[in-house]
Amino acid sequence: MRFLTSGESHGKALMAILEGVPAGLHITSEYINKELRRRQIGYGRGKRMEIERDEVEIISGVRGGYTLGTPIGIVIKNRDWENWKNVMDPEEILEEKMVTKPRSGHADFAGAIKYHFEDIRNVLERASARETAARVAVGAIAKAFLSEFGIEIISFVEAIDSIENRFDINNFEWDVLKRKAEKSDLRMIDEEKERQAKELIDKAKEEGDTLGGRFVLLARGVPIGLGSHVHWDKRLDALISHAIMSIPSVKGVEIGEALYASLNKGSKVHDEFYFGENRLRKTNYAGGIEGGISNGEIIMVRAFVKPIPTLRRPLKTFDIKEKKITDGYYERSDVCVVPAAGVVGESMLAFVLAKEFLNKFSGDHISEIKESFEKYKKYVYERLGWKS
Repeated sequence: MRFLTSGESHGKALMAILEGVPAGLHITSEYINKELRRRQIGYGRGKRMEIERDEVEIISGVRGGYTLGTPIGIVIKNRDWENWKNVMDPEEILEEKMVTKPRSGHADFAGAIKYHFEDIRNVLERASARETAARVAVGAIAKAFLSEFGIEIISFVEAIDSIENRFDINNFEWDVLKRKAEKSDLRMIDEEKERQAKELIDKAKEEGDTLGGRFVLLARGVPIGLGSHVHWDKRLDALISHAIMSIPSVKGVEIGEALYASLNKGSKVHDEFYFGENRLRKTNYAGGIEGGISNGEIIMVRAFVKPIPTLRRPLKTFDIKEKKITDGYYERSDVCVVPAAGVVGESMLAFVLAKEFLNKFSGDHISEIKESFEKYKKYVYERLGWKS
């Protein structure tokens, strides 16, 4: 399974092609649109979210509400395109609208040098996180596929700047955490921490600044055996890290409690075996992955998000046309994107897990895959002495 996206932030539309989805999976536009709306909400988002109401148009690969096993084509129109027609004209670049002042922390500078561009807009339009709307649409389909096999993914915000509510992988209730995250404007699970974070966001907005933070992804129901130890590029934790690091503004990824493990003895951090009801571990510091292979526990991923680089009171920059240090360039932006980044993270994790699931339980139709999966589950339960 693989996907490609195309489109610019202020272009006519975003597009995606998702290949490798088996036939017989139930998919509707409304289901995908619900996921797209989850990406758009969140305290600290900018004016762009007031303009856009992302809606997907499925143009291929689905008929009568079910996938055909052929590539799925998706289009998400940019409503803001009407305000940018002249600037984003495919035939002509308006010299008076050219951007020559790169933002620190953005792809602007390195991209303009790499691709020999005089107008930095050629870089910033594609490097923009607007592209992630297409990823969320793809991720919605991956989530629908995983749900057929009892696999669920959730996210929540663990920290906004210095305001944090540290998560304990060994002591939480899935349904309670999910409900609190979905109810919160910041996807935080502590109301007092959320209130403090909102105050911090308001202050940053007044100061023309931005804020970063951390989000956590959890996946339950993942069977033992996804990924592999046999090659570096088959390890599940490596594949997940790659996918999450590809999200704009994510600068670090942690699988399980990696920092805790690095600061403690092995006897404290390795998940000891015991025989419980359909479970063999007392703890889950490994975050559901050992040796590059899923071990049946909840998969946990923590991502570290930097403050976005578009500041209303921009930093000094180097004008690549005038060859001098000058005041920076500002374009409408968000103050804090951590909640939205978490939703994108869900989609990227779903894609990786769906891809690896299909690698292990392949088939052309969803019914074939279910048959293969049930056979494997029976083998695992018998091998471990679990109740079916």
